[in-house]
Amino acid sequence: MRRDLGILLCCLFFVLTVSTAYARSTFHDLEVKQAAESETGKAKLLDVPFYMLGKKHPKTGRDLGEFKANRRTNSFNKTDENACEIAFLSAIISLQNRARKMGADAVIDIKSITKHNDLESATNYRCVAGNVVANVALTGRMVKFEK
Repeated sequence: MRRDLGILLCCLFFVLTVSTAYARSTFHDLEVKQAAESETGKAKLLDVPFYMLGKKHPKTGRDLGEFKANRRTNSFNKTDENACEIAFLSAIISLQNRARKMGADAVIDIKSITKHNDLESATNYRCVAGNVVANVALTGRMVKFEK
């Protein structure tokens, strides 16, 4: 009985040690346009305009503040790119919903802040993909445009 318990504990230790050794965090810089124009993007994005940092937008009148969105998705049985796209769209939709609730006209100056590894780009977002989860964290400003 004691021997069986010892073997069981050794096996459990081995499984836990090996699973953490194979954990990964792969960073991907992917195109916003591709995600927004995907079937999912076309179907789910809201009518609130969003602009990545550096992208031209109408002149702003009132700044309603900066907000964050951090979204994860299960990456099981998905490519990193597909899982990242889903996480990105979820984060953008979260920012769009916030903008709607606040009466903002748009979300501007969006940048990636995933795992404190910032990406300021007018065309790309950053995602970190692991064995189980893909994560996108964004920050953006809610604004009213000048009339």
